[in-house]
Amino acid sequence: MRFINYAVVQFSLCFAFGIGLAHTLPPITFSPFYLVLFCLAILIIAWWHARTQLFPSLFFGIVTWISFVVLGYSNYVLRTPIQQSDHYTRHVIDHTHQSLQVKITEIVKPDRFNFKYIAEVSAVANKRTSGLLLLNLQKEGSMATFNIDDVLLVSAMVSDIPTPLNPSQFDYAAYMRTLGVHGQIRIRMPEVLSKKRGAPTLRGRAELLRSNIITKLRGSSIPADELAIIQALVLGQRQDISKELYSDYAAAGAIHILAVSGLHVGILYVLLLTLFRPLTYAKYGRTIRVVFIIVYLWGFAFITGNSPSVTRAVSMFTFFAFATLIERNTNSINTLFLSFFVLLILKPNWLFHVGFQLSYLAVFFILWIQPKLYSYYRPKWYLDKMIWGIITVTIAAQLGIVPLSLYYFHQFPGLFFITNLVVIPFLGLLLGLGILLVLLALMNFLPDSVATLYGQIIEKLNDFIRWVAAQDDFLYTDIHFSIGEALGSYLLLASLILCWKQLSSRTLSFVLFSTLFWISIQVYESFRSSENELVIFQKNRTTLIGVKHNKRLRLFQKDTIKSNRNTYPVKSYRVEKNCSEITSEVIPTILRYNNSTILLIDSLSVVPKNLIAPIDVLLLTDSPKINLETAIQLIRPAKVVADGSNYHSFVNRWKETCKKEKLPFHHTAEKGAFVLE
Repeated sequence: MRFINYAVVQFSLCFAFGIGLAHTLPPITFSPFYLVLFCLAILIIAWWHARTQLFPSLFFGIVTWISFVVLGYSNYVLRTPIQQSDHYTRHVIDHTHQSLQVKITEIVKPDRFNFKYIAEVSAVANKRTSGLLLLNLQKEGSMATFNIDDVLLVSAMVSDIPTPLNPSQFDYAAYMRTLGVHGQIRIRMPEVLSKKRGAPTLRGRAELLRSNIITKLRGSSIPADELAIIQALVLGQRQDISKELYSDYAAAGAIHILAVSGLHVGILYVLLLTLFRPLTYAKYGRTIRVVFIIVYLWGFAFITGNSPSVTRAVSMFTFFAFATLIERNTNSINTLFLSFFVLLILKPNWLFHVGFQLSYLAVFFILWIQPKLYSYYRPKWYLDKMIWGIITVTIAAQLGIVPLSLYYFHQFPGLFFITNLVVIPFLGLLLGLGILLVLLALMNFLPDSVATLYGQIIEKLNDFIRWVAAQDDFLYTDIHFSIGEALGSYLLLASLILCWKQLSSRTLSFVLFSTLFWISIQVYESFRSSENELVIFQKNRTTLIGVKHNKRLRLFQKDTIKSNRNTYPVKSYRVEKNCSEITSEVIPTILRYNNSTILLIDSLSVVPKNLIAPIDVLLLTDSPKINLETAIQLIRPAKVVADGSNYHSFVNRWKETCKKEKLPFHHTAEKGAFVLE
């Protein structure tokens, strides 16, 4: 491996650390511009002091690191709404319908009741604004939808995107904030006052082209499941994949081939390098080859809709293409971190995207350890080389992404080696034929025989994936893995790799330190798992209570025959809390937890005669027809809780009664699950 410019790596990591700080810490109201000026001034002073030294001083290094941390911090903060005077969130009136002019910028996967879009808000009540929001269009039986670059004038009320109502659930609002989306509107078609085509954008043209291609492919003889895979594989469109087929790909460890990203762009990059190799023998041929490769890569990004994942991958390999052209004394890791740094300057929010993290980790580990793995065996035959290359690349990539995958997805496909050995050798062929299929469809010259043949190839791929997914014994699910364990795993893994590549007292000390750090994390996780709590979950039309004691979770419900172990919201909760033992019991009228007493009153509206007042929590379920004022005087609860099994009209009446009685009231459908620690 050639020289690695560690300065590029250090500056990139410091810049990313600054972005992470800005994302984690509370927002600041003053402009970070002054922070940048202060750090630049200190950096200039430090450089002036160190300019005559052969080796930079520690002071200069620390100041440089801090400067890049501040630059990353400022780059993120400047994009927050509080730093933008024209952001729409600073001009909307709470709980009020206003006229908004929005432009559709992205189509999001719909849910059961709404079409979903991300839109740029260009005006609020005739005031020019900026910023993105989530637009929900109610389906109402009408299939009328919007396209990218459509400009709408709507009458709507801007509201916050809901946060999860139960602990350990996916936070959709936080995810949307990483996309720069800080609010939402819900509309019906009658609330769209006008609609027109706006100025065309590159993303809009790409989406129209992709929609046109999909329409032409749907007119072919390719079956629905196979067509959905083709759309995902070649066009980056996964919305038509059935839930069952998607689950099979996830269980087989092949989900990465459905998301057009670094793997696909990398395979295409290698294919183009091979295809245009003859150009290198001509004058200026190397330059021409690089130009052709970059044009084709960005053309592929255009066809796939210019999605963020493809744009990231194409940007990364564009840097690789330029690096091969200028032939500097560097290596691929330099290029990787340089692309990482530049992309974070342009889009700091990408640091928090799972695809971005997994892509860079996979490529980094392939570049870092695959060559040494490959050197342990020198195959002589082409097939031997190909198989050994796939094995070593798969090992390197999996080592890089396993800790993060366990943290995000809590499962590990044990047969991923078999899947990759079969799929990856043919992925280049599938991708190449798929692009040819798309081009023929665009030219209205797609023979049915070619479409049928390609559909049959995809069908065989789907059959193989289903077979692998059916081997349940090799799919490890519900794995508890915290962010601390993920970070500790990467530290331990890095120390072991450094020791493996160069054994020394320093690397052995690093292994010892990382091992102690990993042990301390396990001790902390064991302590955290021993924490106890009672949770009244939010679940519509039902009552569900969980009592966690160490790693045991007792579920109290009305129907103990029906298991909630693998359903919402229990599954994610038990995995997050590392509960290995689950039991189900009938909900008692009186439930005691630690020193607290919880009284449940359901539709029977019965209050136990032997109840000793006061109680800590009065839980109302199944809309009991009681006089709450009288019940409060009799029971004297410290707090009233209503769960998701009650009618909203009843809840509103109880809320007013508690307000009158100056008693805390908690409705799980509004405030989320009620937790007693």
